[in-house]
Amino acid sequence: MSLNTLDGLPPLREIINEYQLSAKKSLGQNFLLDLNLTNKIARMAGDLTNHTVLEIGPGPGGLTRALLNSGAKKVLAIERDERLIPALNQIKEHFDNRLEVKYTDALNENIEAYLNGPVKVVANLPYNIGTELLVRWLTPSEWPPYWESLTLMFQKEVAKRIVATPGSKAYGRLALLVQWRCNAKIVMEISPQAFTPPPKVTSAVVHIERLTNPRFEADGKVLEKIVAAAFNQRRKMLRVSLKAFSPIIEDILIDVGIKPTQRAEEISLEQFCALARVLN
Repeated sequence: MSLNTLDGLPPLREIINEYQLSAKKSLGQNFLLDLNLTNKIARMAGDLTNHTVLEIGPGPGGLTRALLNSGAKKVLAIERDERLIPALNQIKEHFDNRLEVKYTDALNENIEAYLNGPVKVVANLPYNIGTELLVRWLTPSEWPPYWESLTLMFQKEVAKRIVATPGSKAYGRLALLVQWRCNAKIVMEISPQAFTPPPKVTSAVVHIERLTNPRFEADGKVLEKIVAAAFNQRRKMLRVSLKAFSPIIEDILIDVGIKPTQRAEEISLEQFCALARVLN
């Protein structure tokens, strides 16, 4: 082994070589090996000292090490790939068992059952499950959810959809779902060359902080149905895409300040919420 890195553990490339850990495309794996970048991502999540941090897809543990280095009270890492056990065990021993690893599928597990105290989610999400996990975190049965913030890496295209504003091509269901009950911003971009293997796209880290209450009053299920119908036919006028909700949909749209000839991408979150209240 060569000289250790700042945290006293071997460089990630050595760990990957030692345990022959090649990234699996089927698991959406792209390993981030630059510890300067992983430390920066950990800092974007804010003060971790009194928090349990949930990490999905730790891979060989670059971000995991940064989170523990940043003083996280505990890191719960959810990992499907059991080839990574020896690499993650090495981190666990080094950091006095502040790391707990569950070898399971994040989509098929009640992760909340393993968590207590204030929770922050920080993860370089596997590309193939990132959006689905985000939607689940944003649509719990009760609000506020168990997490305080989400600091997540996505493809840049997905990140732009999260923070999009009305009138832009990226504006849609994801933007409305996030911005209804959270503050969200893109905090950094990461080039493909930082990963092994390099993905074909640039990545971006989004920091999302929950609000105690939604920005505007609305029934979540009604809002989701309206937004889904509007954006599933986003090129159509709202009087057409929403006609299934009411025989007098044009009058309702006018009453809440929306022109029936407008399209979904022109409508603000506040207007969608107003519409949801009337149609509930």
